[in-house]
Amino acid sequence: MKTHKDLNVWKESILLVTLIYEKTKSFPKDELFCLTSQIRRCAISIPSNIAEGAARESNKEFLRFLFISQGSISELDTQLLIANNLKFLSEEDYVMLADKLILIRKMLAGLIKFRKESSQK
Repeated sequence: MKTHKDLNVWKESILLVTLIYEKTKSFPKDELFCLTSQIRRCAISIPSNIAEGAARESNKEFLRFLFISQGSISELDTQLLIANNLKFLSEEDYVMLADKLILIRKMLAGLIKFRKESSQK
């Protein structure tokens, strides 16, 4: 691995951040410092932790940051469901974002499995 920018899961999570910003632009203005901010910060946390972990010297540290990213995915999934329930997101947008989260979760799980297996050799 050269840098975090070479990781497909990082690239997909950057795309997710862009989508999140686009979709939360239409949220009510009184949610700007609440759910909108929380969703955006959580989305940003996913690629940020992947990048930080990749920059660490040990595989153990990298894995720790990948698990933090997994936690952020679950947190974001919950926040998007809340936004959907409040009708801040269209059903179409909710499904699209949820599907993107599933993809990133699977990619991240694969990277975690790979890193765990490579550290045991």
